[in-house]
This record gives sequence, structure tokens and C-alpha cells, in this order.
Amino acid sequence: MAARTKSAKERPSYRCTECGWQTAKWLGRCPECQAWGTVEEYGTPAVRTTTPGRVTTSAVPIGQVDVRQATARSTGVPELDRVLGGGLVPGAVVLVAGEPGVGKSTLLLDVAAKSASDEHRTLYVTGEESASQVRLRADRIHAIDDHLYLAAETDLAAVLGHLDAVKPSLLILDSVQTVASPEIDGAPGGMAQVREVAGALIRASKERGMSTLLVGHVTKDGAIAGPRLLEHLVDVVLHFEGDRHARLRLVRGVKNRYGTTDEVGCFELHDEGITGLADPSGLFLTRRAEPVPGTCLTVTLEGRRPLVAEVQALTVDSQIPSPRRTTSGLETSRVSMMLAVLEQRGRISALGKRDIYSATVGGVKLSEPAADLAVALALASAASDTPLPKNLVAIGEVGLAGEVRRVTGVQRRLSEAHRLGFTHALVPADPGRVPDGMKVLEVADMGDALRVLPRSRRREATREAEDRR
Repeated sequence: MAARTKSAKERPSYRCTECGWQTAKWLGRCPECQAWGTVEEYGTPAVRTTTPGRVTTSAVPIGQVDVRQATARSTGVPELDRVLGGGLVPGAVVLVAGEPGVGKSTLLLDVAAKSASDEHRTLYVTGEESASQVRLRADRIHAIDDHLYLAAETDLAAVLGHLDAVKPSLLILDSVQTVASPEIDGAPGGMAQVREVAGALIRASKERGMSTLLVGHVTKDGAIAGPRLLEHLVDVVLHFEGDRHARLRLVRGVKNRYGTTDEVGCFELHDEGITGLADPSGLFLTRRAEPVPGTCLTVTLEGRRPLVAEVQALTVDSQIPSPRRTTSGLETSRVSMMLAVLEQRGRISALGKRDIYSATVGGVKLSEPAADLAVALALASAASDTPLPKNLVAIGEVGLAGEVRRVTGVQRRLSEAHRLGFTHALVPADPGRVPDGMKVLEVADMGDALRVLPRSRRREATREAEDRR
């Protein structure tokens, strides 16, 4: 039985003599052209093997590899260099993804102009706009340079032709979903087209030692459009984030073969373009002469960068049976958990039947647990209509039992708060080295944290809640 069984490599193939349709089984009628008796065996498929070929470069000990060829070159934008790990490495391919209108094209056009020089030409290829439209944006953001070349192309062969003519050190393609290869079937932006275009540009970048920035679209869920293979092929993947109605823009590194992925670049988008923010904490604060009830400051970590942010809360009497719970910049589930902890562990019952609004200043999004203590104090301050002490920051994660847990980077957070002039801080136990001149109060639970509010106002809040009942 085993002798009569043929392996997959020895099985014959069948082909229709009329239309050329092929199959692995014999059929009396060709399903393609509907002809009878035209399917015939035409031989077995050839067995393909790969033989050793000529070596292009000899293998050398890793200690003898010249690292100067991988030295990063600055893009001219310090905030982007921070995320890239120092700049663009020759031959590196970077994928920049973000929602429409977030500022990707504006930032990359600025990078194209600032990185262009006598020794390093830059080629900016646009597939979504005309050359005149890009020129208008370049005039507006002052991104004009004699060594910056602009082309509007949607054909892959034409893009490769521009590379031969210009010989750039940096290529920017906006975007990879708009360019197509005539040798591949399918519309631009399809999986096969994106894979072919990205593969061709990656090979060209490695062969020429040319850095490449590819703009990628995202889906409605925020994921990068196209095949997942695209993210595996490129060297660096950057996500451009930001609310379209806010000035702040963040660039995060999701993948980086030349550096870490825990750095975040901060930018401000305005009428004259986009600029990096070396000290973005000012966007998230509201400077007042006197403290206001319902506000509390915290220090969040975006990657390894500390940012001081402000949390605001407002409570009003509800006019409907089910009170409103509205949040902006905060996770609704975390705010709801803080409300439950305050009511059960902090004995603040004035929040149960009131409309509660909580938000952050400047469009920043606080998702890390280190902001829990600030959210809880802002809600308690709003409920008692009592402001927190001036120049106070609160840092810590709050558990369901009311305990205040330790978070990472407390010393870095306190140093940033001290640099901006804050003199008092509420932190979990054992914060480490404290900056000189800063008073730190260690709190173990919400009971300790709520003592920063005047006791008389807390009693009035409890009495008002009992009167409502």
C-alpha cells in the first residue's frame, strides 16, 4: 500500500488544453471553459531546491563591525530626535501613523526642510496633494530650502526614478497607501499594493543608505491600516496622537530598532505650523492667584518625561433620577471607582445623588493609576466646596480598600513639580529622596489624604448630604 502511494511532489498535474486551467485532479469537464474531455495530465511539478550562492559580504566577528555607518543624523527637530533615539540612522525606514488632520504632513515637511543641506538632499513625494498645495503649506510654515526637492507621484516606478535622479539622503513619502505598482493587481492602498510598495522602498533605502519616512493611515480603531507585515518590515514605528480641538500633539515610539520606546515627543500645533515643546507642562496648568475648589494637580509620566497636569471636578445638584457622570481626558471607570472609594472609605456621601463633571486642562489624557489620588482629592474638594492648599501636587494610586499605593518614578515626578515652583506634595509611603525646600506628606490611605481639606468644611458637606436625605 505504501509503495503505491505517491508523495505530494510526485503527484501529476492536469491542465485544460483549451483554456490552460490547471488542477491537481483529473476532471471530465473543465470548470473554467466548460469543455468536455480537454483536461489532460501534463507532468509532475519540478522540485525546486536552493543551492548555495555567491556571498556578497563576508561574515566578520561582531566586534569588528564598523558602527560609524549606523550613526544617527539629527532631523533638525529635537523633540522628534528624542523619540527616534538621537536622529535618523542611514538606511532606516520609519513609519509615521496618525489620524487625519493631526499634523503628520506638517511635521514631516518641517523635518524635510530642516534636514536638507548641501551634503544631504531631501526628496518629499506626495501622493495625496499636488505640488502647489504642498508649496503653499511650506510657505506658511517657512519650510523652503534649495536642497528640498518636491514631487507629486502615485506610481512606484516614478518614485524609484526620482531616487535615481535626485539621490537624496532622506525620502519622505506621504503616504504609502496612495502609491501603487503597475505590476501588482489591485487598487492603491490594498494589502498587496502596500506590501509591494513598502518592500521596494525598504530595499532601496538599505542599498543606498537613505533614510526613509513613510506616512501611514490608520483605521477607525486607531490601528495602522494595511497588513501587519508592514510594521514588521520597517525599523521604527511612530504614532502621532492628539485631539483635533487641542494644541498638544504627542509622538510615541511603538517600535524602535535603534533606541528605546519609552520616550515621547511633545509638539504644539498652531497657525504657523508645528513646534516642539521642551517644557509642555504649561499647557496643562491654569495659573490663578487663589486656589479654586475642585482642582488638584498631579505629575504624570509620558514615557520617561514627567508632565504636571491639572484635574478639575464640579458637582451640582441633579435634576434627574440618574445623576450624570461626565469625564473628559480621564477614564470613566477610574473616576467611578474613585467616587465609590470616597463614599465608602472616605465617608463622603454628598456625591451619590449629584451630577459630577471631571476633566483635565489642555487636552491631556490621564490614564495611569498615579493620577488616582489627584482625581479623588479634586472630587472631595468639589463636594465640600473647599479649595486644596496652594502649590500642592498629589501623586499615588488608590485601591478599593482606600489605601494609597506606590507608583514608579516618584523622585522624577517630585523633581519636576519642584522645578515648576510647587512646594507641597502628597505621596505614598517611602517616596525616596525629596528635593530640597519641598514639603512632602506621606499618606497611607484616603483618610490621611482627606485631612488636607479643612475639617469644618468636610463636616458641613456631610451635614448637607444628611439634610438631602
